[in-house]
Amino acid sequence: MYKALKITVLLTSLAIGTQAQQDTVTADKTVPADSLAFRKKSFFPLPVLGYSQEKGLEIGAAMLYSFYTDNAHPDITTRNSTLNLIPAVTTENQFKIDLKANIWTRGNTWHYKGNLRYHNFPLYFFGIGNDTRYDTRSLLNNIRYKAHLEAERRITGHFYAGASLLYQNDSYSSKDDKGLYNTLPLIGKEGGHVTFIGLTGIFDNRDNQNYTHKGWWLKLNAAYAPAFVSSEPLFKLEAQGVHFISLSRKSTLGLNGIFNSLQGSNLPFYLLPELGNDQMMRGYYTGRYRDQNYLAAQAEYRYLIDPKIHIHIWFVDVKPKFALAAFAGAGSVFNNHNFALSGFKPSMGGGIRYFYDENAKLTIRIDYAVGEKLAGESRQKGLYLSLAEAF
Repeated sequence: MYKALKITVLLTSLAIGTQAQQDTVTADKTVPADSLAFRKKSFFPLPVLGYSQEKGLEIGAAMLYSFYTDNAHPDITTRNSTLNLIPAVTTENQFKIDLKANIWTRGNTWHYKGNLRYHNFPLYFFGIGNDTRYDTRSLLNNIRYKAHLEAERRITGHFYAGASLLYQNDSYSSKDDKGLYNTLPLIGKEGGHVTFIGLTGIFDNRDNQNYTHKGWWLKLNAAYAPAFVSSEPLFKLEAQGVHFISLSRKSTLGLNGIFNSLQGSNLPFYLLPELGNDQMMRGYYTGRYRDQNYLAAQAEYRYLIDPKIHIHIWFVDVKPKFALAAFAGAGSVFNNHNFALSGFKPSMGGGIRYFYDENAKLTIRIDYAVGEKLAGESRQKGLYLSLAEAF
């Protein structure tokens, strides 16, 4: 994307050798013994080699460890927990490390999420609004420290309630002295810090959290950043909904919508909701469009392919299973006064998934997506390789 060459190398043999290590469990008499045989911990490394103009040569990895927290007294309904580590370095002396945790306790009574991130990586700033241009972009240096923690407890049935805490510290400077950044009167132009304290409500009756076939997942988070722990007092609202419809044993339709809003007298440009990433509005550079509000929706059709073959060559012993996906969506950013349906931008594409841990339904995902084509610019597009589904 944007004159960037992306090359990804999969070390399949390494992954196969480490993906299925059996947990030691003490069986609960109420749980069928044959059900526990499928509870495995797995580790999958995904080395990535890439090049882009703003970063130079980038060498990194994505590593995902999946496990269960209730081995002493297992419950068949307990979802798998994951730890996801993504470190990377570049030839321009840049570095990032991203650690994500998604933890479920026995019977899914408690759910914990965490994200620790540090990066010293350049990024393109295109301006603010829904009509930015590629040729007026600025290349910025960005150093970010981020800690995000969430905890929810099941209140009744499929309803969860909890709290969230987000601390983020950013610093920015112009890297190439070109483009809009040097002329716009941006709030927080050199960076700042923010501490959001929030409350969360969730409804979740999905049959599986990874490769879902049916069910709903609805989340609402409202958070406030007090002035005494933030550069500016701010309020943000995040709402997201997911619905899966099982069309047949192999076919699933997923629907996903999101709304993010940032409110306050002075809104730092780097905290404004951004359109585009590997999950929603695929095909757009993250932050190509940013503004006070962000609204987007997408649909994805997934079709399971099980060739029912057994490959056993030396230490490789797998029964490969895949899924094909096609998706389409639309999204827009806008301030509190300029919402218009004509501002929505398209996103569409397709991909393939490989189930490297079939029991936990964990996948490697490869997607290619395209977006709008503005006059005088190449069509916006992106190639994505990630662990786990987009939603």
